[in-house]
Amino acid sequence: MALTFEVDPKFDRSVRDGIAALWADVSNAGGAVGFVPPVTVEDVRPELLKHLVAIEEGRTRLLVGHDEDGTIAATAFLARNTHRLMTHWLWAYTVMVHPRHQGRGYGRDLMAAAADAARATEGIEAIRLTCRGGTGADRFYAACGYKEVGRVPGAIRVAEGDDRDDIIMLLPLS
Repeated sequence: MALTFEVDPKFDRSVRDGIAALWADVSNAGGAVGFVPPVTVEDVRPELLKHLVAIEEGRTRLLVGHDEDGTIAATAFLARNTHRLMTHWLWAYTVMVHPRHQGRGYGRDLMAAAADAARATEGIEAIRLTCRGGTGADRFYAACGYKEVGRVPGAIRVAEGDDRDDIIMLLPLS
């Protein structure tokens, strides 16, 4: 069964707790979403709060995917640029699919829903994101139509002696 996507849901306790649980589960499964395992829900809450502030200020849109039980199983945050010369594209952050749902095409569905949400945002012509090298995420995003447009070698330090490239990718929407 496919995920059901919703853009800009009401950010209530169930959404907050669902995203926090998803973020911890994805991190603990080795997902490259800003943390290194082990991670607790309480560890991710401060980062989630930063996203919530951006949503409340109108700088970020939230995309969630619900599974057949109504549980939040996927997310992406779409952040507008504040620089006046870069308002024609936005950033995709914290793109996640729960590990129990991976391998079913839900990641591609999430990226297609993110592109649709971006297209529906006035003045947006492209989505930009970064991903951690050495995870295969760059191949996944390339399969979704993104092109690598830059790479910063060793910019992400996962652990002492384990530096990864920060890969910049772009999806033109036209």
